[in-house]
Amino acid sequence: MKLQASAIENVKADLSRVDDLLQENGFVRAGQWDYERVTYDRKFEIKDETFYLRIFGYAIDGDVGAKHATIQLLAPLLGKHYYPHGVEYGEGENFPPNLIKTCEEILQRVAKGLDAIAN
Repeated sequence: MKLQASAIENVKADLSRVDDLLQENGFVRAGQWDYERVTYDRKFEIKDETFYLRIFGYAIDGDVGAKHATIQLLAPLLGKHYYPHGVEYGEGENFPPNLIKTCEEILQRVAKGLDAIAN
């Protein structure tokens, strides 16, 4: 599910500052990167289901592997994990309304932080 009302889409900022800001807001980048792209995840476990708020970004300048890059963020997605297949983002998925609200609140905090560090 694409979270349309997010103010983070197309924001550009330094990779290390984005890493710090998203980590402060509960996201993990871990090994989910290559030299041109990054993926940040925040995991939610509700009852017997697992959901991920995922933010993608790509390097518009520099190299993610060298930790010197300017990242442009894409629209965040909310997905549901299905073992062993992975995460599905389709509009046909059912997401708890309280989870959607929580994700929107988190993204508002992230957007405020990005305002301070954006290029």
